[in-house]
Amino acid sequence: MTPLNRYLLVLSCATALPVLAADPAYPSKPVRMIVPFAPGGSTDVIARLIGQKLSEVWGQQVVVDNRAGAGGNIGMGLAAHANPDGHTILAVSSSYVVNPTLYSKAPYDPFRSFVPITNAAAAPNVFTAHASVPAKSMQELIALLKKDGKKFNIGTPGVGTTPDLSAELFKMTAKLDIVRVPYSGAGPAVAAVAGNQVPIACTVLPPVVPHIQAGRLRALAVTADKRSSTLPDVPTMAEVGFKGQEADTLAGLLVPAGTPKPIINRISGEIQRILAQPDIRERIAGQGFDVIASTPEQFAAQIRFEVEKWGKVIRSAGIRVD
Repeated sequence: MTPLNRYLLVLSCATALPVLAADPAYPSKPVRMIVPFAPGGSTDVIARLIGQKLSEVWGQQVVVDNRAGAGGNIGMGLAAHANPDGHTILAVSSSYVVNPTLYSKAPYDPFRSFVPITNAAAAPNVFTAHASVPAKSMQELIALLKKDGKKFNIGTPGVGTTPDLSAELFKMTAKLDIVRVPYSGAGPAVAAVAGNQVPIACTVLPPVVPHIQAGRLRALAVTADKRSSTLPDVPTMAEVGFKGQEADTLAGLLVPAGTPKPIINRISGEIQRILAQPDIRERIAGQGFDVIASTPEQFAAQIRFEVEKWGKVIRSAGIRVD
């Protein structure tokens, strides 16, 4: 071996050492999955399903850390400042794309603070009316509201949730003079319309299905791009004459910005395999969600689209949370 070749060999070994040191086996310790909501909600349940499977595959515990408060901002802000080594994963709902416009100061940037992994699953919103409301379709409801809208309120799960913004978008598009009544979550909103405290509501689909099946509520339209397999007889908003009203509640996963690309690829690949498993798909469907399993690139594009879309609605309606 010539002196030059020996020098090149030593140099190549020396430069390889830092690369090897910076890329240990992943995960090398328990992984924290931050859920910015209280336990028991759909985001939490789906995160736990995925986390349990990741624990089995990786041989490292995935620990769900519920950090509720401020519409998800507390948990999302915490995740934004976590060490970007792949040992922190953030599970989000649609508040991720809404809060940067809704709040005067959101503790994260939806485009720069995180790297998208996947929109794991999503459930559409649905417009419902109490069985006593004399409207059998969305067209009949609109005619009723235009005739005497001041007698009617529309309940939603909370200020700035996608059902709340869907109700506002519907109001603006149909030029309706009705009052939105935001409750403190999906449960109270569904209870209010089922108990006829408010005659109509817009909520995420899963919690209202039992009331629809029992005849207490009438489903008028879903905000999906196609009919829901859960309620195949209920038309979409586009089918009743309102295009561009598509909206859902997503269940997505992200990691802090700066997480190494090989780790991002590994997390994404494992989660894609998990979401393809029949038992996981069945359990997610049991939550009223459809598996989406988008790629990081697809989820990034969805985030860009929805931040802009809901930002326009929030600004047009003058909705603000400080």
